[in-house]
Amino acid sequence: MINWKHYPINVKIPYSLKEIVEVFEFHEAEISSAVEDSKESSLVSNAVLAKIVPSLIELQYNVEMGKKAKDKVRVPVTYKERGEVDLAFEADAYNADYKIVLEVEAGRAVMNFQFLKDLFQACMMPDVEYLCIAVKNIYRYKDKGKTKCQYDYQKVIKFMDALHISRMQLPLKGILIIGY
Repeated sequence: MINWKHYPINVKIPYSLKEIVEVFEFHEAEISSAVEDSKESSLVSNAVLAKIVPSLIELQYNVEMGKKAKDKVRVPVTYKERGEVDLAFEADAYNADYKIVLEVEAGRAVMNFQFLKDLFQACMMPDVEYLCIAVKNIYRYKDKGKTKCQYDYQKVIKFMDALHISRMQLPLKGILIIGY
């Protein structure tokens, strides 16, 4: 099942973000982390992104297509003299019209707090109003030869719920967390 939650919780999810949910729902059979010991449950983030690329391109997203610099999506953060980009962060996908950054995470999402880095970077991007972070519902990993499970989507939601009720103000209009 594709899970999702939109923040702030008192604002209806914009259609432009709902379209991203629909992309993940359309590709659920190819990317789901819920089925134990399936090929899909062990996909790395780039493999998940690769499966949804055609759908994102249909929605006019600029999508990372590989590891070479020319294949990356760079979203400007600051500018130098004469308008040259001084600092840019890489994103998995970006829609300039809707001002949405999409990050697809897998194993590092919670263990290495990648979702927090994604949040920080999106907050620094002046042309971004919405952030979507997709994480595995269930992340399976080996620890001393034993398979362990971590519920990444639930952990990220718990953190985002706490952030939402805190006094911290973020410069984003909305955040969408998707569990695949």
